[in-house]
Amino acid sequence: MGMKKYVVEIEKAKQAQGGSPSVGPVYRNVLAKDGFRPLAHGVNSCWDVFRLSVEKHPNNQMLGEREIIDGKAGKYVWLTYKEVYDTVLNVGQSIYNCGIKKGARCGIYGINCTKWVVSMQACNALGLHCVPLYDTLGAGAVKYIICHAEVSIIFAEATKISEVLKTFPDTSKYLKTLVSFTTITNEHKSVAEKYGLEIYSWEEFLHLSKESKDGVDLPMKMTSDICTIMYTSGTTGEPKGVMITNESILSMLSGVTHHLDSMSEEFQVSDVFFSYLPLAHIFDRVVEELFISTGASIGFWRGDIKLLIDDLKELKPTVFCAVPRVLDRIYSGLVEKISSGGFLKNALFNIAYTYKLHNMSRGYKHEEAAPRFDKIIFSKVKEGLGGKMRLILSGAAPLSPSVETFLRVVTCAHVLQGYGLTETCAGSFVAQPNELSMSGTVGPPLPNVDVCLVSVPEMGYDALGTTTTPRGEILLRGKSLFSGYYKRPDLTKEVLVGGWFHTGDIGEWQPDGSMKIIDRKKNIFKLSQGEYVSVENLETIFSLVPSIDSIWVYGNSFESFLVAVVNPNKESLEQWAVENGVSGDFSSICENPKTKAFILGELLRIAKEKKLKGFEIVKAIHIDPVPFDMERDLLTPTFKKKRAQFLKYYQNVVNDYITKIVRSSCCERWRKSMSGVSLIASMKSTPSSLQSTHLRIVIRSSSDHGK
Repeated sequence: MGMKKYVVEIEKAKQAQGGSPSVGPVYRNVLAKDGFRPLAHGVNSCWDVFRLSVEKHPNNQMLGEREIIDGKAGKYVWLTYKEVYDTVLNVGQSIYNCGIKKGARCGIYGINCTKWVVSMQACNALGLHCVPLYDTLGAGAVKYIICHAEVSIIFAEATKISEVLKTFPDTSKYLKTLVSFTTITNEHKSVAEKYGLEIYSWEEFLHLSKESKDGVDLPMKMTSDICTIMYTSGTTGEPKGVMITNESILSMLSGVTHHLDSMSEEFQVSDVFFSYLPLAHIFDRVVEELFISTGASIGFWRGDIKLLIDDLKELKPTVFCAVPRVLDRIYSGLVEKISSGGFLKNALFNIAYTYKLHNMSRGYKHEEAAPRFDKIIFSKVKEGLGGKMRLILSGAAPLSPSVETFLRVVTCAHVLQGYGLTETCAGSFVAQPNELSMSGTVGPPLPNVDVCLVSVPEMGYDALGTTTTPRGEILLRGKSLFSGYYKRPDLTKEVLVGGWFHTGDIGEWQPDGSMKIIDRKKNIFKLSQGEYVSVENLETIFSLVPSIDSIWVYGNSFESFLVAVVNPNKESLEQWAVENGVSGDFSSICENPKTKAFILGELLRIAKEKKLKGFEIVKAIHIDPVPFDMERDLLTPTFKKKRAQFLKYYQNVVNDYITKIVRSSCCERWRKSMSGVSLIASMKSTPSSLQSTHLRIVIRSSSDHGK
């Protein structure tokens, strides 16, 4: 019996011609070989999705938050679909009474909560363009989005009201109404009054709906209407407004449902989703729309990462979406707990793990691979995640194959990696449950998109797979794509060409039709000797070193070598320090020359193991004990590196190392040649000249790779 193939070819490959690179065959999911599923009759918008679920499941629990009594969190308290619907209509009436009509832009600013979804559904009801504001965006970006999108009303959590008010008077031309999810202070009122801004507490705003005797006539919504404008967090430059239509979201829901139906894993009304990834991201928004379309339940976290596991245990969700950073933490916590459990427990766990992994590798479903060990050993892990988890979805960035495989075995749940961008309305690829061979891939395409690869000759990627596996930039086509960047037709034309969206990500087709993300097209630069360096690929390889949590690799066209800044793994490095007689606190350990030599040696070891070329080996490192974070503006809210910000923040460190290496190499040449000429010729990088160095790194500001 041959390998199962999850894709079917629908168009032939095209050879390179007239300066255009070659293009591989066009594939789509085998489920859609005869065409994509048509959208359900009578469902033209996200409002229709919600309205129909209210009709079918009026008394189902829809939105839940933890009750806080005397400062302590209690049980989850729920609103039914009908209760949410009634509140949405009241909010919609109040918005209408403010003179805000279909097509206007409405901002939502705050962490995920019941009122976030109520505000979102009020936008859906009135045909407003929902413009989410990132909870982690600063006032500068908030001001930019309000002005760029011409936002006329904002719903915000109480702690964000002052952030919005800080944008005045610059935003006063557009923003006329501000509504708090809870209360407002007298100080807020006086600032708002100064600028002619109408400001309301939640209860005051709902009261506006009672001023009308006639209910609001909801406007007709079409599939082609803009549903949301999602501004990408952006790794460089100003955020871009990604316009997503009703049709985009409905097509995505149709594709995901078709995919799950084919495996008998479809969502049920009994499913419970744990909502903590920002609703301002397309990943969480689409999953919550999917749950709403099913009539299932959504429970919110309290907004504190330290309390996340406690909320998880109380809610007992069945579905959990995560970014790799969260899953890496869960993995590290589990490994630490297991290794500290003593010899006997450790040995027993290893036996159970090896046995179950072996059976899963042979094709057994995870629930059939080792039921006895699941009950005795792995049930404790399951209980730690609430006890009812059946599906964990990972997106936004690549999840390491070792972490994915480990969690697939021990959580007693499906752990699936997906891939998508804001521009593709989230998931375009999702891995298959019970296919262990798909670990490290993002799976086959969903049955709502067409996919092809285009060759990238300058990086050595051949989409035709003439001598190797087909590799190239991933292009996507389908109704789930965005309709363009708001007010930026120039940027839209760069990435949407002939109906195909150019993702900028490099993929490699696997024999079964799943896709592996291996690189990023634009994160490349040329070293002075003319060699191209694919920096994300190197960072992925160097991150395999156990003593490294994260690494930023830097080089430019004026030098022939690479340097890096490393975030060490605290537990691993402290253990090494004890074994090697390096004393002091964590910061002291990081500053010790022995530590630098050790980590450089580890980087060299992995470079040799992965057969990297000489110019791809890091020559010097700076060890920063403080993890890369959003507070220093080094990461986007989806934990992507802002490379220009990294260079700005670590500029002096980088300059010092480059100067030292250049001087060292010059001295070496002096000794070898006994000539001063080569020294003068090679001293082309001094700290002053470095200030004008121009990076050849171009990074798209797409948000959630899996986004």
